[in-house]
Amino acid sequence: MIKGLYETHLPVKNLEKSISFYEKLGLELAWKEENTAFFWIIKRESWLGLWEGKEYETPYHPSLRHLAFRVEYLDMKNSLEWFESLQIKPVPFGNSKSIEPFVRPNQGNASVYFKDPDGNSLELMCFIEVPDKLRKIKEKLSIEEWELLLSKF
Repeated sequence: MIKGLYETHLPVKNLEKSISFYEKLGLELAWKEENTAFFWIIKRESWLGLWEGKEYETPYHPSLRHLAFRVEYLDMKNSLEWFESLQIKPVPFGNSKSIEPFVRPNQGNASVYFKDPDGNSLELMCFIEVPDKLRKIKEKLSIEEWELLLSKF
């Protein structure tokens, strides 16, 4: 099921300065929002998330206690059954109440979240091909909604 590491996160004090630093290292900027930037480590396989803000200076900010494992899309679709077989309970992401895997078209990935015994945030994540016309969709879609939308293209 797990193929590798998809993402890890670092807190930063100055996002623009950090973007320049990681670009100097040869990493490609995947996407950027107001206080967040993601760089490809290996394109479409793993990335680094940078999170700007004073609140990120504390030793236990969630970005320092989060890790995403890279999986294949089919494994993502079947992740709830896999969790059940391992007696692991998935958890909702953010303010969502759903534990279902979901797609982020604007980022080109799909995710489902869970926790380890110490409460660390873990995620299964996979790359997805997104037609250019759908990249502007910022809301999260269920796997079913995503596949229905794709079937129209």
